[in-house]
Amino acid sequence: MKKLLFVAFLGLMTAGVTAQIDTPAPSPAAKVMQVVGLTDVTLEYSRPAMKGRTIMGDLVPYGAMWRTGANANTTVSFSTPVTVGGKELKAGSYAVFTKPTQDAWEVYFYNDTSNWGTPATWDDSKVAATFTAKVQMSNMVAESFTMGINHITNEGAHLTMQWDKTYVAVPFNVPANETVMAQIDKIMAGPGVNDYYAAAVYLSSTGQSLEKANTYMEKAMSMTKEPKFWQLRQQSLLLAKVGNKKGAIKAAQASLEGAKEAKNQDYVKMNMDSLKEWGAM
Repeated sequence: MKKLLFVAFLGLMTAGVTAQIDTPAPSPAAKVMQVVGLTDVTLEYSRPAMKGRTIMGDLVPYGAMWRTGANANTTVSFSTPVTVGGKELKAGSYAVFTKPTQDAWEVYFYNDTSNWGTPATWDDSKVAATFTAKVQMSNMVAESFTMGINHITNEGAHLTMQWDKTYVAVPFNVPANETVMAQIDKIMAGPGVNDYYAAAVYLSSTGQSLEKANTYMEKAMSMTKEPKFWQLRQQSLLLAKVGNKKGAIKAAQASLEGAKEAKNQDYVKMNMDSLKEWGAM
């Protein structure tokens, strides 16, 4: 009995040592996810509150680099390239730093997001883009620092920041129109060689519509200047399935030569096995 009580006592002591108390964060984290055109935009930041303090020019000093929020770096991520201030930002994540003044904020998109707050050593080579955002005074007071993706169109949106009565917006453009037009041109031009080849291989491998598969394969090969040995291998198998043994042997022999040149022993063996099966060796 004493042993059991001792074990229970140790359990309580261990629980007391490892237990942690969760409390609300003074500057809670926020995450905004928004599709702009065809681009996924994700904004992550922390939201400090006024709490009766003077914000602009005091808590956030004028003329000094600001982390733009609290805690870890404020980041914005784009799934496609975007344009800010006439400069292209590649798809990826960027830390957002600002240098506020009374009339405008200089906004920096920094390609190193691993800093806690502003970088210990600022590196201009890591600045991917900048934008000077004019300060607009709002009639509404934002008690907590607030960021968002607003004024959304197919062509772009605004990255917005507001605290107290100060509001700034950074417009950015997305390549939705270019992407859609490229898709339209591709589709209207008809299937490409990869489309025909993929359709032929799928139909052949599943045993469906073999004649249609053969038509697609012939189209793909006619559009390919120098078919690769793996493409010829698929063509040979398909020709054998539709009963064209002569064509299958010819394609397998070409695939065999290509595989030997590429020193791909797997394809060499597969082609030789097929040629033996079809009576060509």
